[in-house]
Amino acid sequence: MNLFKISWSNLRDKPLSSFLSGLLMTLGIAIISLLLLLNKQLDEQFRKNIRGIDMVLGAKGSPLQLILSSIYQIDSPVGNIPLAEAERLTRNPMIKTAIPLALGDNYRSFRIVGTDKQYLDHYEATVGQGKLFAQPLECVIGPRVAGATGLKIGDTFAGSHGLDEAGEAHEDAKYKVVGILNPSNTVADQLILTPVESVWSIHDEHGHEEHADEHEAEATAGGAAVEEEHDHDHEGHDHEEGEAHEEEREITSMLIKFRNPMGMMLARGINTNSKLQAAMPNIEVNRLFELLGVGVETLRYLALAIILVAGISVFVSLYNSLKERRYEMALMLSMGATRTQLFLMLLLEGLVLALIGFVAGLLISRLSLWAISGYVQGNYHYDLTSFNILPEEWYILGAAVLIGLVAAALPALGVYRMNISRTLAEE
Repeated sequence: MNLFKISWSNLRDKPLSSFLSGLLMTLGIAIISLLLLLNKQLDEQFRKNIRGIDMVLGAKGSPLQLILSSIYQIDSPVGNIPLAEAERLTRNPMIKTAIPLALGDNYRSFRIVGTDKQYLDHYEATVGQGKLFAQPLECVIGPRVAGATGLKIGDTFAGSHGLDEAGEAHEDAKYKVVGILNPSNTVADQLILTPVESVWSIHDEHGHEEHADEHEAEATAGGAAVEEEHDHDHEGHDHEEGEAHEEEREITSMLIKFRNPMGMMLARGINTNSKLQAAMPNIEVNRLFELLGVGVETLRYLALAIILVAGISVFVSLYNSLKERRYEMALMLSMGATRTQLFLMLLLEGLVLALIGFVAGLLISRLSLWAISGYVQGNYHYDLTSFNILPEEWYILGAAVLIGLVAAALPALGVYRMNISRTLAEE
C-alpha cells in the first residue's frame, strides 16, 4: 500500500480545504522569510558602510539625516559647513582621519561626491580601469554607475544641480571619466567621485554667471557711463570677493575616524561649543533599527499567528476528513491495513501541506524581495538581490513541519479508537 499516493489523493479530493490550509501556511512562511531576508541584507549594507566611521561632522540639524546623507547617500544634506572651521576642529590629536565630502549635484540620479583618495581607501575601492582623479573635473565612477549610464573612460558629461536628475544641467563645465572602480559592495559602487575642487569650481562658475546676468541688466538700464564706472568697481569687488571666497570655502560634511575610543568625548564639545554638529553613526543607526524593529516584530508575530491558524486549519480539515472517511478506513482495516499505517497516512497529509507551504512561502518571499529590490535600486541604487537560503529559514521549515504533524496527529489518533464492526454496521 503506497501511503503517499493515498495521502495525496485524499488532499486532492478536498481541494478547497487543502488550498486554504496550504495558503495560510504559505503566507505565514513568506512573511517571516521576507523579513529575515530584508533584515539581513539591510543590516549588512548599513553595517558595512558605517564600518570605520566614528563620527560625522556637519551642519546643525537632524543627526540621522546627516548620517543618511553623508554615509549612505540616501537623504538630502542638512546644509554646508565652512571648510576652515571643520579643519580647525579636526586638527585634534584624537582624530586619525577626516574625509571631506561636498555634495549637491548628480548625473542621472547618481550622486556626484567631491572628496579625496581617503574616501576610496576607507571603502577599499580600487580603480579597475583607467586611473584615479588627479585634477578638478576628473572623476572615477562606481561599477553600478558605469552599468546604468554606459559611461566609459574618456567620456564627458554635465552634472545636474540638486540630487535628482530633473535639476538644471551645468553644461558650461563637464566632468571627464578617467577611471572605473572595481566592485566593492559598498556605497562607493553607486557614486561619481571627484576632487572637492570640482564641486567648488562648478558652483563658483554658476554663481558668477548669475552675477554677470545681474550686471548686464544694470548696465543696460543705467547707460554706458554708469556701466564703465560699474565695471571699474566690479573688478575691485571681484578681486575682494575671490579672496574672501577662498577663505569661505564650504563642504557638506566630514567623515571622521578616531585614534582611540576616547575620541567620542569630542562630539559633546563640538555640539555644545560650535556652530557645527557631530553625529555618531552607531548611535543613530541603532536608533533607526530600534524604530524599524517595532514594525518588524509586529509583522513577525502576525506571521507566526497565521502559521498557527494554518495548523488549526489542517487539524479541522483532517478531523472532518476522518469523520467522513471512517467507513473507508474501517474497510481498509478489515482488508489487512494496520492502524499504524492509517495513522501515518494522515500524518503524511499534514506533512505534505507543511512542505508545500514552506516551498511556496520561500518562492513568494524571493519574488517579493525581487520586486522590492527593483524599487530600491531605482531610487537609491542599493542592491538587495541575495536570494540564498538563510540558516534561520531551516528553523522555519522545522517549525512548519512540527505544526503540520501535530495538527495531523491529533485527529489521526482517532484511528486507534475506531471500532471496525460498529463503523461498518452503522454505514
